Amino acid sequence: MRIAVIDRNRCKVKECGYLCQINCPMVKTGREAIIIDKETKKPIIIEDLCSGCGICVKKCPFEAITIVNLPEEIGEPVHQYGKNGFRLYNLPVPKKGVVGIIGANGIGKTTMMKILSGEIKPNLGGEAEWEEIVDRFRGKEIRDYLERLSKGEIKAVYKPQYVDKIPDYVKGTVREILEKGDETGGLDELEKKLDLENSMEKNIEELSGGELQRVAIAASLSKDADIYLLDEPSSYLDVRERLNMALVVREISEITGKFVFVVEHDLIVLDYLSDYSHVIFGQPGVYGVISNIKGVRIGINEYLSGFLRSENMRFREEIKFEVRPPKEKREFIGTIFYPKLKKDYDGFKLEVDPGEFHSPEILGILGKNAIGKTTFVKMLANVVEPDNTKLDLKLSVSYKPQYIKPRDSLIASLNLNTELIQRFGLKFLLDRNMKDLSGGELQKVAIVDCLSKRANIYLLDEPSAYLDVEERLKLAKYLKKFAEDNEVSVLVVDHDILLIDYLSDELMVFSGESGREGYASRPLELKEGMNKFLREMNITLRRDPETGRPRVNKAGSVKDREQRKKGEYYYVG
Repeated sequence: MRIAVIDRNRCKVKECGYLCQINCPMVKTGREAIIIDKETKKPIIIEDLCSGCGICVKKCPFEAITIVNLPEEIGEPVHQYGKNGFRLYNLPVPKKGVVGIIGANGIGKTTMMKILSGEIKPNLGGEAEWEEIVDRFRGKEIRDYLERLSKGEIKAVYKPQYVDKIPDYVKGTVREILEKGDETGGLDELEKKLDLENSMEKNIEELSGGELQRVAIAASLSKDADIYLLDEPSSYLDVRERLNMALVVREISEITGKFVFVVEHDLIVLDYLSDYSHVIFGQPGVYGVISNIKGVRIGINEYLSGFLRSENMRFREEIKFEVRPPKEKREFIGTIFYPKLKKDYDGFKLEVDPGEFHSPEILGILGKNAIGKTTFVKMLANVVEPDNTKLDLKLSVSYKPQYIKPRDSLIASLNLNTELIQRFGLKFLLDRNMKDLSGGELQKVAIVDCLSKRANIYLLDEPSAYLDVEERLKLAKYLKKFAEDNEVSVLVVDHDILLIDYLSDELMVFSGESGREGYASRPLELKEGMNKFLREMNITLRRDPETGRPRVNKAGSVKDREQRKKGEYYYVG
């Protein structure tokens, strides 16, 4: 089965003069394998007539065309976005419990969520009525759900991915907004469990990203619905808040028995949160295939392995986590010392122990939200001055901030490194305005902009935000190479424990009370730092024997008790 997809945003026929049609062998022999749409003036590839030679793909100067051969067993699409558009195959299975969804950005996760919510009616690749749609899934678990959806008997609640857009559409205080939407009478409990007590009287426009996320989750879970669809609920949350959110969602699922679907890129959170999982594989922007339902551990492990056993499908190379022994002493090219640092704001104070970091090396930084991590990074970057000393590292610093404010200018106006443009897939974004980019695109541009500058120290504040699992791990792998090749220090602040574990040589831990006082340790050896941080978070981690990835132990389990007794909160073996 052959599919042809054309990226309409990349396709620029005025500049290429229809090279795809001119060079198509089938067109040359008189067959209309490529025709021109009279309205859009853009090409349409007739898939039944396409020979799959790939000449149009090679000739397109904008890489707008993709031709893919798929196995016939995949069947017909559940939904397709117009002729030569992205298509989604299969649908997930609604189960009692929490179903986690794993997959890359642009692979169809949001389309799937919108179909389950009833916002999008699946068109089966063309045009379809509900009777035909329901009949298509005869004999499958989702058939009854679709039939109820077609009759308007399903009430769905969808928490969107980009919570930072909420103040553009909703006005008022948090209390006014949540009380108005509460349909279950459970708002008081959600307020306590999601730590919203200090946010209730704030205006929605005054909230931080983490507060907005928790408000959005509370607003969703206080609705009386048949299905809850949560799109990236851990964004902006710190580690404690992420695991707390997971417990709240699981409790709602267990008490109500309602369907819960969660799209999440933090695999530790997804693993901790879910009972089941679906892997969505394919090619971003081209097609996505939803796997059979699996247990959450099996689903995550198969996703990392790149091979789905029940489908007998290899979709990428394996991602393996190395189980590292304690780091041996090594010689560094450079060592950077910094003194004790203090900073007092109105109602908040930060104290940083003196320390050192090295080059080449990656220093991970972990801690709760509003504890001073960004302030420390800004002091190193000379964006903020410490109160107790004048900090002059006599070194050049390149800094990627936590919150990226897009300028009203083209990406091409930035002096980006050519190799990095290619590596991070930014080639066809160069003529786009920064204000028009998605969260993930803007994040990658900011990372490349930071790494393109010549510096001794690179500071990346929450670089994983809006990136999918594969993008995060590719970034981690590249940062290791970047530090070694350029003999520099890279400091990474993030809340994704898996990412920090994957890339860090040493770890800096921030403790204290959010919004009031923060205390930063000196850089610690990874195991010592992880043990300190996890003890403060009151969780233990074990290694999955198959993939080596870290997993959170269930509180009070045999493994949890064993590790706490030994003081091994971070299990490296």
